Amino acid sequence: MPAVSKGDGMRGLAVFISDIRNCKSKEAEIKRINKELANIRSKFKGDKALDGYSKKKYVCKLLFIFLLGHDIDFGHMEAVNLLSSNKYTEKQIGYLFISVLVNSNSELIRLINNAIKNDLSSRNPTFMCLALHCIANVGSREMAEAFAGEIPRILVAGDTMDSVKQSAALCLLRLYKTSPDLVLMGEWTSRVVHLLNDQHMGVVTAAISLITCLSQKNPDEFKTCVSLAVSRLSRIVSSASTDLQDYTYYFVPAPWLSCKLLRLLQCYPPPEDGAVKGRLVECLETILNKAQEPPKSKKVQHSNAKNAILFEAISLIIHYDSEPNLLVRACNQLGQFLQHRETNLRYLALESMCTLASSEFSHEAVKTHIETVINALKTERDVSVRQRAADLLYAMCDRSNAKQIVAEMLSYLETADYSIREEMVLKVAILAEKYAVDYSWYVDTILNLIRIAGDYVSEEVWYRVIQIVINRDDVQGYAAKTVFEALQAPACHENMVKVGGYILGEFGNLIAGDPRSSPLVQFNLLHSKFHLCSVPTRALLLSAYIKFINLFPETKSTIQEVLRSDSQIRNSDVELQQRAVEYLKLSSIASTDVLATVLEEMPPFPERESSILAKLKKKKGPGAVSVNELEEGKREGELNGGGERGGDNSGIAASNASTPSPSADLLGLRTVPPVTAAAPSAGSLLVDVFSEAGVNDDGFLSSAPSSAVSEDPAPPLPESNELLNKFVCKNNGVLFENQLLQIGIKSEYRQNLGRMYLFYGNKTSVQFVTFTTTVTCPGELQSQLNVQTKTVEPLIEGGAQVQQVINIECLTDFLDAPLLNIKFRYGGALQNLTLKLPVTINKFFQPTEMASHDFFQRWKQLSQPQQEAQKIFKANHAMDTEVLKAKVS
Repeated sequence: MPAVSKGDGMRGLAVFISDIRNCKSKEAEIKRINKELANIRSKFKGDKALDGYSKKKYVCKLLFIFLLGHDIDFGHMEAVNLLSSNKYTEKQIGYLFISVLVNSNSELIRLINNAIKNDLSSRNPTFMCLALHCIANVGSREMAEAFAGEIPRILVAGDTMDSVKQSAALCLLRLYKTSPDLVLMGEWTSRVVHLLNDQHMGVVTAAISLITCLSQKNPDEFKTCVSLAVSRLSRIVSSASTDLQDYTYYFVPAPWLSCKLLRLLQCYPPPEDGAVKGRLVECLETILNKAQEPPKSKKVQHSNAKNAILFEAISLIIHYDSEPNLLVRACNQLGQFLQHRETNLRYLALESMCTLASSEFSHEAVKTHIETVINALKTERDVSVRQRAADLLYAMCDRSNAKQIVAEMLSYLETADYSIREEMVLKVAILAEKYAVDYSWYVDTILNLIRIAGDYVSEEVWYRVIQIVINRDDVQGYAAKTVFEALQAPACHENMVKVGGYILGEFGNLIAGDPRSSPLVQFNLLHSKFHLCSVPTRALLLSAYIKFINLFPETKSTIQEVLRSDSQIRNSDVELQQRAVEYLKLSSIASTDVLATVLEEMPPFPERESSILAKLKKKKGPGAVSVNELEEGKREGELNGGGERGGDNSGIAASNASTPSPSADLLGLRTVPPVTAAAPSAGSLLVDVFSEAGVNDDGFLSSAPSSAVSEDPAPPLPESNELLNKFVCKNNGVLFENQLLQIGIKSEYRQNLGRMYLFYGNKTSVQFVTFTTTVTCPGELQSQLNVQTKTVEPLIEGGAQVQQVINIECLTDFLDAPLLNIKFRYGGALQNLTLKLPVTINKFFQPTEMASHDFFQRWKQLSQPQQEAQKIFKANHAMDTEVLKAKVS
């Protein structure tokens, strides 16, 4: 930049600032500012034309006043006039004022853009840099539209100076982040990538920030950068600190550039070219070796620079997950940091080892540090480090160390910080279930968990233990005995009472032979907790009492007396009153056989994904477990657990059928086996399919006719018929998937009614905005199907999913399928696709059972010509007789 001469000092500005600082009160300051504003306003409006120096001085005063927190509503035009000056200091102040005070919607934007264009075409590097800085600082869409095509040309031009290239690269990065749809590299792509070979390290540093951002959005277009990045990294890593003197930081050559290169390589899989991959592995080994060398300086800046490169290199090694030797070496080096005196290094080491623990190559190496991690969990002062230690214990857990880790986590829970207790509880519950070989240990662990941290034990946790106990005959007696003993404590958490009420109501008979746990003792123990519990728990206990009457007839009179009391049949809570009245009547008028049938033991739950896993998937932050890891864990150690069903056994008189949960995880759709539906019962959800709790008619929109859509929807995808055919004989699965979006589907039908759950998953890291879906019934289908859709959220965050409910009523037979049109903006570009919803006539078929002679009698009655139809067609695929029989039956 040009040197500022002594004459450029603004004495009037210095005096004004001095006056402001010398003000004794806020009122004096405001008075001095108002006086100055009046003076500046008169100067700008005066007949005498101001010279450049005066304009600059007054504009600087306005800028200073604005920075003090006062509004400025004039002077903008004078600042714009300064842009046409040929003096650097005047132009600089003009650009500074515009960058700070000019709104992107200002009427002056056109004048400003013209001045910027003049400076960009002037070939004066100083003026070009000022203009580029202004564009980046303002970063408005109008500026992106005006200069997005010009800046790449400046960036790759051979005669552009290095300082201008740096500014151009960072300016383009800013515009791409604010308006990605306007910054189209196109023909400039290869030339921008080759900036990695530039001789000027500053240009390379600026360019790699731009390339990294572009690669994350368009990896295929920029994949040629991998070999160039490896080449540049190799030159930096193998160089001595004296080779790059201008870019050496405390004896570490180009640390910022090295970190950026390693981060860029994490956008891509391992190089396919053997020579490039070998060179990269050599670079990573060199970085690991240098980290072991004695420090060349005792300054903290030296160790920070070295460690920054080391951790970024380890992140790349973990990302590739293909070099066992490097993974083990990385684990060993991270292990050295676990006892480092610097808290930040211990935190980073624990965080990186969490990821390493999921690799098959380094899992055993991570397990060798278990004692150090347990010690960190107990002794660390910083709660964030303790949380990372808990995450690492969870990640390194397997069958060989599960009991030790669960015991340590339970021990820590008693003194754990309140902010992490809920997540710790979920992790202990998952590990106990996942690696339980002895189910009595699992029951002990969960009951101990409820005792220690009952307030943080969610419903999913105690639901799950009940599901597993019901599904495992060999643990039911032990569970009843254990929970009975736990309830004898003077102070029991309410969740323990819930578990005790449910298990004793189902399996109390298994321990009734012991006089110490006779039926009446069990009842009195439960009832002693009744008045201390909330309404939902009391409702569960009442259901347990009616179960007791079936299991232990000798308790009938005692329980009926409780149900008959005024506190029950005249309870102010409607739910409790209704249960008390109905259970009292049921126990009075029903015969023993009827009572045994209605109050029979709960059947096993269908095997499905653990609801605790689903809850943990929703957790945010570094401690959250990936979907793939959870699914892998489920395959490895899933117990015979059940679907998500409430812990209240009041459903005993309604239905034993299980209905799939609509909130299934999208990415788990492929791995969750289809649930075999039981015969529909009187209490099935599908009987009242249009009146789900919390959803009324006002929450749904009727399907739009084809002509009612405001923008033309895209035609159905060519493969839409094939996608439709996949769901003729199944109700759940992935309907559609591309690189941006995944659509999962779950549906259920009863008679002429159906309900469909669509799960829209954003597979990218970028938001989907203006996300809209429209279901249309083309042609005659409008009179054949009644489709109601619930509106979907218009914004889907990166990596998130949203759910949409669709209700369907079949009015008459039909041939066509409804069309689902999806529109959203990704990176500013409109995405428009249309699919066929898998709604076919066979979904509404209902089987009818009849004897063979009845069937043939009805068959013979179908003698009219219009009652018979026949069609012969060629199958698209080879027909397997056994498969065909299974589908038809």
